[in-house]
Amino acid sequence: MNEKNQSAARNRNASIVALIFALLACIATFFLGITRGLISMQVFSGLTAEDVNRYLIISAGLIILGLAAYAIMEPDRVRRFLTGRQARYGSNALIMTIAFLGILIVGNVLAFQNPKQVLDLTEDNVNTLSPELASALDTLPENVMATGFFSQASNTETTEQLLSNIKANSNGKFDYQFINPDLDPQAARNAGITGDGKILLQMGDRQEIVAFASESEILKGMLRLLNPGNHVVYFLTGHGERDIEQAGEASMTRAKTILESKNYTVKSLNLLAENQIPEDASLIVIAGPLQPVSEEEVNLLEEYLAAGGSLIVMEDPTALTEFGDSADPLAEMLAQDWGITFNNDIVIDLNSPQPTTAAAAYYDSAHPVTVNMNNLVAFFPFTRSFTLEGSSEAATLTPLVQTNERSWGETDFTSLTQGGAEVGMDPTEVQGPLTLAVAGENSTTGGRVVVFGTSNFAVDQIFDAYGNGDMFVNSVDWSAEQEALADITPRTPTERTFEIPGQFQWILILLSSVFIIPGLVVLAGVSTWLSRRRKG
Repeated sequence: MNEKNQSAARNRNASIVALIFALLACIATFFLGITRGLISMQVFSGLTAEDVNRYLIISAGLIILGLAAYAIMEPDRVRRFLTGRQARYGSNALIMTIAFLGILIVGNVLAFQNPKQVLDLTEDNVNTLSPELASALDTLPENVMATGFFSQASNTETTEQLLSNIKANSNGKFDYQFINPDLDPQAARNAGITGDGKILLQMGDRQEIVAFASESEILKGMLRLLNPGNHVVYFLTGHGERDIEQAGEASMTRAKTILESKNYTVKSLNLLAENQIPEDASLIVIAGPLQPVSEEEVNLLEEYLAAGGSLIVMEDPTALTEFGDSADPLAEMLAQDWGITFNNDIVIDLNSPQPTTAAAAYYDSAHPVTVNMNNLVAFFPFTRSFTLEGSSEAATLTPLVQTNERSWGETDFTSLTQGGAEVGMDPTEVQGPLTLAVAGENSTTGGRVVVFGTSNFAVDQIFDAYGNGDMFVNSVDWSAEQEALADITPRTPTERTFEIPGQFQWILILLSSVFIIPGLVVLAGVSTWLSRRRKG
């Protein structure tokens, strides 16, 4: 009997040791958790986060081991604890807790699968769509899928919030997804996406590309889907212009593909043969002619502009063409009617990796062509510059792209080589900033022109590089009057600032949340237990 009692006493002592062991492991886990929080706040640097995480796993395992050892050595006490009155009360509380969490989880799943905004309680109504966009969603005849092409370097949080709000107010007619163009470049290419942060809107067999995520841009894209129209872009031929049919480094087939993905109809136009401009022409593009456009053709183009037509001219420096000493009626018309004069130079940019490839240092921040460039730099290889002189009060000229101060217009072409410039600036040459692209609009006739000093920036070889493709497509959209189908009623948000707490404040927050508040709860529980124990 004594041996049995001694064995029971040894088991009881061992079980107490196991409980103490589990308690010590629990305390260690508690302090390791505090240490992990201090490391996250960069207050403590004695250990790495990986080491603390490893110790937390070990301490949690020791807690489980200690409790398991106690259960093995004191099975009767564990059984009584699990089947006693307190256990029954505890099980009832556990069941109620599980039921509450289950209702909470099911409710959130149903709300996520069937999003519907009931009330916007934010001060600025940031989660409420503009009336214009809400109206467009109500008139959608088919479902619209929005695909955001965002790389790993781009933050999608704001975009996802906007698309989520649109989805919640679309009655199931709008959905969205994200694709990383770095991981799936073919999907981006098939969709006609150039650059990062673009959104593709698809409705049936129609699609529109949105330059960036904003209510205004998405509304414009939706309205283009709802009212596709028939916008025809003609590329002039017959003078050695860039080829839009046969792919090649110097061709412009990529530009044609992107325009067709935006629901433009792209055709070729030989004015020398047809002697008239088609009535359905929304825009005419003259891309890199090697021979001068004839005076008869220029007369037709002049009449077309006077009737409200649009024209994009990309004329390379004369040293890269076959113009020679021949007259250039197209340049003369632009100078006389619009005040846009081609300079006989090649821009040298010392801030560019290749001095003969000028970089866009400044964009016009208000013009529709450049306002959506999103700080993407466009590069213009072997470009000429412009001199702008307002020809009339009706014509408004806007320098779209300018170089930096460390540039100039080189007029001594014999000193240039293909690899760069072997020359310094002559005192007679014009120093930067130089204008590389200009837009003009006639308020009387409605005619529009966009003129570039080179066609090299839009060729297949570099069309998808940086902001080159955006520059060309934006120019087409503005020239074809597709840049502003609707405007969103602006909302001025309330400005708020967040002051990051200092190190001492972080420590007070941590101590109050980990020690003081939990300590008060524990103290109240112990006090209640002692009071009931005294009363029996």
